[in-house]
Amino acid sequence: MPHLKQEKLFAFLIKGSAYLGILILCLFFVTLFYQSWLSLTSMGFSFFTRGVWDPLNQHFGSLPFLYGTLLTSLLSIFLSLPVALAVALFLGYFVKTGFIRFLFSTMIELLAGIPSVIYGFWALFVLVPLVRQLAFFLDAPPFGVSLLSASLVLAIMIIPYAASFSREVISLVPAELKEAAISLGATRFEVVRYVIFPYAKSGILSGILLSFSRALGETMAVTMVIGNANRIVFSLFEPGNTIASLIANEFAEATSDMYISALMQLGFLLLFVTVGVNFLGLLLIKKWKVKS
Repeated sequence: MPHLKQEKLFAFLIKGSAYLGILILCLFFVTLFYQSWLSLTSMGFSFFTRGVWDPLNQHFGSLPFLYGTLLTSLLSIFLSLPVALAVALFLGYFVKTGFIRFLFSTMIELLAGIPSVIYGFWALFVLVPLVRQLAFFLDAPPFGVSLLSASLVLAIMIIPYAASFSREVISLVPAELKEAAISLGATRFEVVRYVIFPYAKSGILSGILLSFSRALGETMAVTMVIGNANRIVFSLFEPGNTIASLIANEFAEATSDMYISALMQLGFLLLFVTVGVNFLGLLLIKKWKVKS
């Protein structure tokens, strides 16, 4: 009987936590939708296609910030993914025990715990000068603070998340599969390519999605190095802006109801994009799990 009561209590806590999470997400949507209603009814769909952000004349458009958010997040994923997978394979397959594994695992966990403002300061004094020198070399605009600087600092920030998640998934690959491949004459590279990656691809994708969501909402570090220019630029060496950076910079200065509503609509857009990306990722993960 005591065990039955414990099982019921555990099931109740699990279901309650799930329902609470759904309720909080719904409250986010309802609150942001209500607060952005004035902007939604005044500007309609043009808010998402307009490229002008002029609070003085009450002209608001989200296109430059949506563009900057997606560009920096996608570029950071492409830059960080090879490093994250290499670290995950090193810790999850090649070096599974010993002091070296403990040292690298500890460093990865410490990197994940560093505040974003520290990353921003480091990027401001290290990455920005390097990007400026690269721009001089390539005869590009030598601003330093740019979309590329923001993408680089984001890539460094999300490596621990993708590497930690992928490491755990790779370490769960059954040893029998790897030993069977080796007994058939497969090299380590072939084991990684034909055994580990196919078996762990859904988990690796989960880590990538977690990292991508982290990059979409990052604020402080990006704000410090992106340049905060409210326009669409087609050079990675020019300043730009993201949704999170714009809200952080201008929410305290918003005085009119329309201005506040437009910022809230940007927050609603960012939440919608994040949830949409995660939902699409869950569908892909489910599909890959069925195939495997």
